[in-house]
Amino acid sequence: MRNEQTVRLTAVRRLYEVSARMGAGRSLAETLQAVVEGVVDGLGFGIAVLNLRHPDGKFEVIAVSGSPEAREALLGTVSAADIFDAEFAIADAWGKLRFVPHERLPEGEVIGWVPDLPVSDDPEAWHPLDALFAPLYSSDGELVGMLSVDLPEDQRRPGPVHRELLEIFATQAGLAIDKARLTDRLLAEKTRLEASEATFRLVFEGAGNGMATIGFDGAERGLMLRVNDAFCRITGYPADQLLGARLATFLRDVEPEQTRTELEQLAGGTLRFERVFRQPGGNDIWLGGTAALVAQGAGQPRILLIQIDDVTARKDAERELRHHAAHDPLTGLPNRRLLQHRFTKVLARTRTTGRPGALLFCDLNHFKLVNDSYGHEAGDRALRDIATRLTNAVRHGDTVARLGGDEFAVLAEDIAGDDLATLITRLESAVSLPLDNITIQVTTSVGSVPITPTTTDLTALLHQADQAMYTAKNRRP
Repeated sequence: MRNEQTVRLTAVRRLYEVSARMGAGRSLAETLQAVVEGVVDGLGFGIAVLNLRHPDGKFEVIAVSGSPEAREALLGTVSAADIFDAEFAIADAWGKLRFVPHERLPEGEVIGWVPDLPVSDDPEAWHPLDALFAPLYSSDGELVGMLSVDLPEDQRRPGPVHRELLEIFATQAGLAIDKARLTDRLLAEKTRLEASEATFRLVFEGAGNGMATIGFDGAERGLMLRVNDAFCRITGYPADQLLGARLATFLRDVEPEQTRTELEQLAGGTLRFERVFRQPGGNDIWLGGTAALVAQGAGQPRILLIQIDDVTARKDAERELRHHAAHDPLTGLPNRRLLQHRFTKVLARTRTTGRPGALLFCDLNHFKLVNDSYGHEAGDRALRDIATRLTNAVRHGDTVARLGGDEFAVLAEDIAGDDLATLITRLESAVSLPLDNITIQVTTSVGSVPITPTTTDLTALLHQADQAMYTAKNRRP
């Protein structure tokens, strides 16, 4: 459980950084490197290799992260279009991922680079010859590359959480690569803009992402001068309602002054942005894109070239990942990571005020009998019910967290003496109430330790509370 929570939280943090680096406006080379670095830094794998699929179907290793030896051995190697067919024929399908266990590989010479990893007798341990692939697809379903990962951080075959996160990441990476290819083409065309307006118009109108030009100087400053069909499709407005209007009137810009300052300082660079856009029916979507300042020639007013994409799905996925990273999936309670975050804040206030708080460790009694007698589905329902009871029993501002199994923790600020005793009694009473359709009475033993200005470590405090809980459990009749 702890490792899963760590992976989720790390992936969420890294996803924000990598999303920006993989966003619209990045070159293909920058995007590919961002993908492999994101896998290594954020998803718990020691090595990531990205094979880019060329128009002729061949694959070339373009980016490697995590191992200088692997980079030296693999970078720049070109393989035939059917390089992965034989391996995928013996692979396990993990959703969109493909896992090739070493025991299914035919005997003979090993092709490619193999990490120097000890071989374990544990069947779930990661073997040096194990391989895990994530195909990367564009928005229209075209295979654009193949991401292979190696050396999971716990040296075990990835479980459901790792697989889910890698799938989400691979989906975003495929779309980012597709956008980066288009960006590279657009940047190449931009250098010929002054010489060939016809070429620019062709790229502008045919681009799959939304594009618009906005006046930057004079009377047309801030007005939309040209939009392509994709811009109209994404925003939901016809061209005649957009042309001559100010883009800013459609945006929910929480920092308008900052946006104006960034545009004024843009010069020859590129401004990357994400903004909420209000569609005609009142629906809000997230737009992500770039704004580049373009000089049209001597004596001509400058314009902003805007590229946008609807990134609402990614924002929703990030929000879901952020929630999963901080909460227990079964009960919805804060997990240990969120408990650590809140403990740090409580400890800081305790050191400021000098008033103690308390950490309570709650262990359920007889809960194993519920699982044994009624099954784990009933046990899960009972855990959710107990989680709700604990939450209702604490004070406003207290935190109830699930540590795993049938163990819970309560973080209470500014409490001691009779108030603490009352809180413990409420928790014990709430848990001991009958459970729906279950005749076994589940109770809880509660151990508590104070949080004082000299407290330093949540892990040590949890251990002390655990010991106090066992003392309380032994006192039960």
